[in-house]
Amino acid sequence: MTVRRDFKEPARCRPDQVIGREELFTAAREQLGRGGSVLLHGPAGIGKSTVLRALAGEYGGAARTVLRCSPTESESHLPFLALADLLGLVLDEVSGRLPAAQRTALESALTGRGESTLQRDGLALRLAVLSALRTLADTGPVLVVADDLQWLDPASAELLGFAARRLGDTPVRMLCAVRTEGEEYDRHLRMSPPDTLAVRLGPLSRAQMSALLDHRGYTGLPRSTVRDIHRTSGGNALFALELGRALAENATPPRPGEPLPVPTSLRALVLNRLEMLSEEARRTLLVASAGARPTLALLHSAGRHNAEAETAQAAGLGLLATEPEGPAVRFAHPMISAALYAEAPAQERRAAHAALSTAASDPIERARHLALATTGTDPEVAARLAEAGALARDRGAPSVAAQLSLLAARHTPADGTPSPDVLRLEAAEDAITAGELDLARDIAREVLARTAVPAERVRAWIAVIETAGHAMAEVDSIFPQALADAGDDPKLLALVHYQLTWRALLVEGDFDEARGEAAYVAELAARADDRYTELMALAFQAQIETLMGHPDAPATIRRALEEPQDPRVACHHNGAGYSRFRWLIMSDQLPEARAAVTTLLREVRRHGWVESEVHFLRGVAETELHSGHCGRALDLARESLRLARDTGIGEVASAVLTSLAEASGGDVERALALAREAVEHAEEDGDQMYVSRALTALGHAQLVAGDTEAAVRSLRRVREVEQGLGITDPARGRWHGDLAEALVRTGAIAEAQDLIDVTREHALRLDRDSVLAVLDRAEALLRAARGEQEAAVAQLTSAQDRLGKLGYGLEEARAAFALAQLRTEASGPASYEEATRLFRRCRALPWLRRVEAAATAPTVETAPAAPVATPDGLDGLDGLASMERQVAALVMEGATNREIAARLFISVKTVEATLTRVYRKLGIRSRVDIVRLAAGRRTT
Repeated sequence: MTVRRDFKEPARCRPDQVIGREELFTAAREQLGRGGSVLLHGPAGIGKSTVLRALAGEYGGAARTVLRCSPTESESHLPFLALADLLGLVLDEVSGRLPAAQRTALESALTGRGESTLQRDGLALRLAVLSALRTLADTGPVLVVADDLQWLDPASAELLGFAARRLGDTPVRMLCAVRTEGEEYDRHLRMSPPDTLAVRLGPLSRAQMSALLDHRGYTGLPRSTVRDIHRTSGGNALFALELGRALAENATPPRPGEPLPVPTSLRALVLNRLEMLSEEARRTLLVASAGARPTLALLHSAGRHNAEAETAQAAGLGLLATEPEGPAVRFAHPMISAALYAEAPAQERRAAHAALSTAASDPIERARHLALATTGTDPEVAARLAEAGALARDRGAPSVAAQLSLLAARHTPADGTPSPDVLRLEAAEDAITAGELDLARDIAREVLARTAVPAERVRAWIAVIETAGHAMAEVDSIFPQALADAGDDPKLLALVHYQLTWRALLVEGDFDEARGEAAYVAELAARADDRYTELMALAFQAQIETLMGHPDAPATIRRALEEPQDPRVACHHNGAGYSRFRWLIMSDQLPEARAAVTTLLREVRRHGWVESEVHFLRGVAETELHSGHCGRALDLARESLRLARDTGIGEVASAVLTSLAEASGGDVERALALAREAVEHAEEDGDQMYVSRALTALGHAQLVAGDTEAAVRSLRRVREVEQGLGITDPARGRWHGDLAEALVRTGAIAEAQDLIDVTREHALRLDRDSVLAVLDRAEALLRAARGEQEAAVAQLTSAQDRLGKLGYGLEEARAAFALAQLRTEASGPASYEEATRLFRRCRALPWLRRVEAAATAPTVETAPAAPVATPDGLDGLDGLASMERQVAALVMEGATNREIAARLFISVKTVEATLTRVYRKLGIRSRVDIVRLAAGRRTT
């Protein structure tokens, strides 16, 4: 299944204008904050001016004086013009404080009323600029903002550089931007202070460019279009925005396989040297722009016999990049190729494609060029395109296959075989595989508007349902229509009922119904001799039974793995291979699970199956997390989330796993933010399965953050949801130990014991050894709370040993940490070295911080183990809850809020909130009143 949602990572602190430049922006901001200067450099349109304006806006308020100039190419020959822009408005403020010779020279240069030149007044003028800046700085910091430094007139550049090199500690900062094509920015540094930080702005990534386009209002662009914009623009922000604008204004989208429309503004920008080429050289470049991987040999085969001389001429003009040792013909920038193609008349484009349709060596390329050279329907062309699409599919390029199928449909006659709509449906299904959900949905809707053939209509309905992903409640109205189109055909009914199986699970949360639907689908598919759908149904049934803890799960997995197999199912994320992986990981067979899912991931990457790749990346990350390889798990989870956001597939699920990985090996605040967004989106989708998963991640992050009461609230909801769903296998979410621990910390001893007892019964029935060990760890804390210290230590020691042998490194480290804490409470300071070693081995940074806090927290001399035994003076305070009594007891012993938080494993904020409730219940106002009240009760 796929998830269609714009799921974003937690927002960073950044201006919207610097999307994709956060790290560079931060470095420049820190440099300016230290009193240093910054030089931004990079090619035209890359975003230098945008970053410069954002930095100037942020630091302009802190400066008493802001001097600005933004020279242009057409004015760069005018001497002192930039200097006039910078100092013209402050001349009256500084001139009276300059020596006479300097004042005369500066006024003459800025006003043009004299004959000042660098040759005649060189020293006086140089000193005047330096003195003017120092004078301005006497009354407060000065910020000099200069954009397009490359157009600075030479005289102004010389004077500004002279002053910059001599400012020293004077509070004058320079913020400049200069256009450079390579790294040649050194000469511009001569105009800046010696400590200037040079920051190069490079191309935006595809995800950053997508965010930029969304921010500027070009939303809803298909993934394939964003990919084309990124490729054509070369990551250049200006080019990308202009292409986005052209697409928004163009009522007719480009044909499949055609380059993007290039607006006139960009054509003029990148093709200003084209008129200097000969007509034959222009035609050679057009053929090169139409080719996917042009070489001199390809150009020769396409009839361009003087390609060497003509490409050399273009390279001399900067249109092509020189490749002295390589055969490739590479444009200096992808935009030049796109603009050249867009500028050519349609007839010349078709001629170029016709020449390449015989010259290209790759059959997929030959078919694509043949299609773009042909107008109208042509059965032969359509057949070659369909063959090329199948080849692209086999090569693992589903996005290319989708384009080729659409081209085949365009050239297929209405009565052709296969029909144009069948080819469009193949394109939609390939687009889903490639993660291009918007394209798939549009194609399917187009087919539904055209066809009355039941088989085609059902396939189209299925495509629409698939693009909805977990938000299946949004497509509820489709199911009756799909069933009506299926009629009595068992093959078509199996397809629709397979989707109803998912609906029963995700929307209704009814495991029994979903299991029954899956079994019915397998029966229908077997009757129709549809082995693919039968295997998918059996695999799904096995997954449901695994989650239910149903005893038939292993047998169903074996049925799903029986021959004959279908290669499309073997590596599908809902196939038997993945069902087997889930069984292995829930049965504590971590090495086998890792090997199984790694093999699956490798295979789907080979085929280009993006949706399955997102799932299997999560599977590998989950296995690494269980094994205690937190750093590796975090890297994989973040990669999964990036790919999920890029494709719109599985974003909630990837956010949940990334939250768990962040809480274990990264940033707890980020874990909390991701989990909260996942809960929100799962609830919006009505997806009870992922409401449960997201709340599990949230509760875990809250526990790691020390907000125990919030963790209890979140994990209690998980328990309610899973009881309603009928999930009984505790290895599914592994939240039970966290909830039991949190309940103990908040004093809900009876509830914790009940949870442990019920969960242990299920874990024993299903042989979930790691779950049993985690439950023992939680029960040891419960025993310590009851004062059974010796038994608690023995149970914790045993749990740690078992978790280590099972390979659960992080859980083993948590047991060692709990053991050290119990020993500290029982007999004073104990060693945290073992817990530190184990957490360090796992790269569990948040847990290492908790160990450090516990190890450095001052011990309260007579404070007992948590839950803290109530001193005699508080025996009569029956109105307080367990946690409130514990906090009050530690206050009476003189513990600070931070010490109480460390002793009870809760946050300082929780301590403060608990004390507020204590004050209200006891009718007192301060910590001192608690001590007085307790002391008064002791004396009576």
